[in-house]
Amino acid sequence: MINTHKLKKRDLYLKKIIAFKDTEPVKVVTGIRRCGKSSLLKLMVEHLKESGINDEQIIEMNFESHDFKKMTADDFYHYVKARVIPQKRMYLFFDELQRIKNWEDTVNSFRVDFDCDIYITGSNAYLLSSEYATYLSGRCVEIKMQPLSFKEFLYFHDFEIRESKSALGGTRMQIVDQSGEHYELREVFDAYMRFGGMPGIADVGLDQEKAMVLLDGIYSTVIVRDILEREKRRGQRQITDPILLRKIVLFLADNIGSSVSVSSIGNTLVSEGLLEDGKRKGAPSAHTVQAYVNALLESYFYYDIKRFDIKGREYLRTLGKYYIVDIGLRNYLLGFRDRDRGHAIENVVYFELLRRGYDVAIGKVDNAEVDFIATKATEKIYVQVTESMISEDVRRRELAPLQKINDNYEKIVLSLEPGLDASYEGIKSLNLIQWLLNEA
Repeated sequence: MINTHKLKKRDLYLKKIIAFKDTEPVKVVTGIRRCGKSSLLKLMVEHLKESGINDEQIIEMNFESHDFKKMTADDFYHYVKARVIPQKRMYLFFDELQRIKNWEDTVNSFRVDFDCDIYITGSNAYLLSSEYATYLSGRCVEIKMQPLSFKEFLYFHDFEIRESKSALGGTRMQIVDQSGEHYELREVFDAYMRFGGMPGIADVGLDQEKAMVLLDGIYSTVIVRDILEREKRRGQRQITDPILLRKIVLFLADNIGSSVSVSSIGNTLVSEGLLEDGKRKGAPSAHTVQAYVNALLESYFYYDIKRFDIKGREYLRTLGKYYIVDIGLRNYLLGFRDRDRGHAIENVVYFELLRRGYDVAIGKVDNAEVDFIATKATEKIYVQVTESMISEDVRRRELAPLQKINDNYEKIVLSLEPGLDASYEGIKSLNLIQWLLNEA
């Protein structure tokens, strides 16, 4: 069945892409498969038409389509050239362009030969590798797309926030769905933590079985098309073992927010008996594991984060951490569980900080750790994330690293149960859900 519903806007990204309209750089939208890149291009096409651009000035090609599957770089060039209207500015939209071999040459030729504005998407960071940068001499701008934020999740699932007076004289928020059913904010946040932010889930509804089928499709496509097939196309044979790849995917999913070294992954898999299938002897080399991890980072399935020594003011080479692009994908891989909810909400905060345009690192101060240092331009925030600030022991543990930092930048603790105190010696204690809903 063809989905004919009106596209939901992703204003955060649409505004970014509109800001670069009719500028020289090629606009490159990157992100994991099915996070909304194709829809963003369609939204941009709608915007162009609404601003007076004629249909014949717009060329759209999706390289996942059967129509373009066997196309060579030369075919690609001639297809576009045949549709270019002389003396008119053309708008070129190319979806999943990494499937065309030597596409870089062709895109560069369009820039040189035609009066055009170019928009492309890709599900792999290889698209923006050094080879690509060389071809376009740095003349491209990357728009990094993520799955839905919690705020977007409410919008996509047709939930509305309504405020009412609380018994204590303040305001309380409730969520209302399309049929008028009321929900507590925490209930809907729990649904987000269960289903995640892949936009396609809004089409199937918050139904666990259907959601799992959708997430299985995304996982399989990323692993098969963006990792195993791409390796073949690149002529490299480093990543050839789908079983090892899945084991590493599962290991990283189980260890989000924990300090992990690449060399320890293989040893752990062997020691837990996860790689014993009769053919293996010993752990895979650190070099092999690194290649597999890099492939998962390149496909935007995982993101890595480095440590920063706050007092020494330098990045450290010691253990980093990994976060999964979507918490729903983690639940698909590991099943639903509550035992490490702290790391799961940390994962959500990490991606929200990225969405808000921050560079994010882990903070080290003496022997203590700050979950995130988020910086942009002249702004810096130190962030701790914990499930609850009710217990005095937890409060002490979470506040201690922040209390050791002597500068005047904002320090906050985000939790689902912030307690009654709004701040501790200038360190703010904020409700995580409210923070997610606040405008960036």
